[in-house]
Amino acid sequence: MVFLIAAASTDGKVVNQHFGRAEEFYIMQADDETGWRYLETRKTQPVCKERSHDEDRLQATVDLLADCDYVLVSQIGPGAEFALSRKDITAFSIALPIDRAVEKLIAYRKRQA
Repeated sequence: MVFLIAAASTDGKVVNQHFGRAEEFYIMQADDETGWRYLETRKTQPVCKERSHDEDRLQATVDLLADCDYVLVSQIGPGAEFALSRKDITAFSIALPIDRAVEKLIAYRKRQA
């Protein structure tokens, strides 16, 4: 089964961004059997502004990722996680190189099957 993963990263190599501070999400297409490949980079406006959240930006970011099944971040708050879950997107906090994080996600899916 094919699925999409969004990784919050500053460099396209490591999952190293808090969901609310991310300016870019790297999108990968994956399959439980054949692996994964990079598709594109999607730019967004950070949701967090100092100590508050911009609800319009949160919704815009969730909408930007609406076709994704998973989001990989270094951290995520409960409000953002809930907003993603309403679109059937599962968020994982996992600060690893993107390739290792995606491989761990694929292995997790295989164990769940």
